[in-house]
Amino acid sequence: MEAQDEAELCFPQLLNTSCKRLTSTWSEVVFQIILLSSFSLLTVALNLLVIISVSHFRQLHTPTNLLLLSLAVSDILVGLVVIPGAVLQQTSCWFLGDLMCFLCHYVSFIITSSSVGNMVLISVDRYVAICDPLHYTTRITVRRVKLCVCLCWFFSALFSIFFIKDELTQPGKYNSCQGECVLVIDYISALVDLVLTFIVPVTIIIILYMRVFVVAVSQARAMRSHVAVVTLQVSLTLTSKKSELKAARTLGILVVVFLICFCPYYCVSLAGVNTSLSPSVFFLGILFYFNSCLNPVIYALFYPWFIKAIKLIVTLQILQPGSCDANIL
Repeated sequence: MEAQDEAELCFPQLLNTSCKRLTSTWSEVVFQIILLSSFSLLTVALNLLVIISVSHFRQLHTPTNLLLLSLAVSDILVGLVVIPGAVLQQTSCWFLGDLMCFLCHYVSFIITSSSVGNMVLISVDRYVAICDPLHYTTRITVRRVKLCVCLCWFFSALFSIFFIKDELTQPGKYNSCQGECVLVIDYISALVDLVLTFIVPVTIIIILYMRVFVVAVSQARAMRSHVAVVTLQVSLTLTSKKSELKAARTLGILVVVFLICFCPYYCVSLAGVNTSLSPSVFFLGILFYFNSCLNPVIYALFYPWFIKAIKLIVTLQILQPGSCDANIL
């Protein structure tokens, strides 16, 4: 009986302080680990293609694509850090120590905040492109977008410290036993997180895209009413508007998918449920992680340049001299 009890401990040598393993069956644990590991590999592979594509090809160095690049960095970190952390916790034993537990929580907060920030920036980009197209090129420049992206990541890292301040000074403060990785957020911190990371950004995104949708519908009607006009100047204007409307539609789908995947998991987390270990919300976590896989799939479905870039990457043609100037648009 004593040997059996020791086998259920995370650290059998620490009889009095070690945590116990989960009572889930081995098949359930294996299924969850395989599923999460698959998501992790798929997320890293797909978002790595996005990062290489936008970084390598000069034609893709546009303000909008730089925002997609920042979002891809957030998504690839989900595959490299967040999902592996969830895999390690599926047996309820954390073997990497208190410092790694702290870093895992901290990076997770940064990724969530930066992803929300990137979505807000994407919404602002589409709002200006559709609602104020004449000033888009002067207001939304590559330099300004780079600055906004850097500020987004900086403030995400700074903002995330607010939630792990206790862990920062005393790692493992809330662990009740050895082999546990627990983060406790007080009521004030949870309220601030609810307002600044959920309510305010989601409200801004919805308002901006409602405005974009209204203007896009009116522009589409205007283009149909002028379809008989054959002057070169009007033709070029209509082509430009169609391109912007298509980009707005694609990025609108991206934002909607993000909200669908983000909101349920976030609401459950705010309710105080342990999302890493509770079977009832395990698939909400999967939905949250799966969003990072879906973004590159959306690009592949709606952006022809992404398919062309993938072909050049997979066939190693990007290693050839001058490949960064290839025409893929």
